[in-house]
Amino acid sequence: MVSSKVLSILEEKIKIIDNNGESIYLVGPIRLPVNLEGETTVFQWYCWLRCSDIEGDFCGDGSYNLERVIEKLASSNLAEMQQSSVLVYGDFEESEETLIRMHSICHTGDIFGSKRCDCGFQLKSAMKMIATQGSGALFYLANHEGRGIGLFSKAMAYILQEEGFDTVEANINLGFVDDARNYEDAILVLKTLRSKPVTLITNNPRKLEALQDSGANVTGRIPLWGDFSEFNEKYLETKIVRSGHFRGEISNE
Repeated sequence: MVSSKVLSILEEKIKIIDNNGESIYLVGPIRLPVNLEGETTVFQWYCWLRCSDIEGDFCGDGSYNLERVIEKLASSNLAEMQQSSVLVYGDFEESEETLIRMHSICHTGDIFGSKRCDCGFQLKSAMKMIATQGSGALFYLANHEGRGIGLFSKAMAYILQEEGFDTVEANINLGFVDDARNYEDAILVLKTLRSKPVTLITNNPRKLEALQDSGANVTGRIPLWGDFSEFNEKYLETKIVRSGHFRGEISNE
């Protein structure tokens, strides 16, 4: 049984987002000091979870009982799944100008610093851009590994790439589409946190279209190029030629 003290603490920090009968639980904000280029920058962190990921699946029953949700967490094996989150900086809700980044998780680039892609560079650069702007949000999308095919499949795609396949060819030859990512939940969270206009940090027109088609208030885009090297030259060129990314100035920053 969950104590009344625990319930009173948590109920102030949980929002329920309706998604056609399948609720999304958004927990936060949580103060998160981050080491950004040797300086401490304080973000506010949120994480979200679909109710269908909780053991017992009581989505759509018209009720929300926080105690019931908490009691189901320990038996839901959430560590075996992936949950997405968002880092918010400044007065994200009310600032007149703000930046957002929809960042797909990249185990190899974000964690290990792989030079096969530009993901780790883009992650840190977007955080710096948001902090410099004074307001913004970085959405870290955990089910987007390998453009939505998962980490194990991405490892197999890498093997094909080492034999001459480009990123798109590798995914397609493993039975996937070029890009299987979905932004629906992230867009719902964005709309919950802010209704005013946002500017999207991306080179990817699909991300821009997904947000605009959803009715999100996206009024602009700024590019994020860099970290070019001999290891990711083909990868970056494939983004432009095969996946339709906006071409930007590629520099080895």
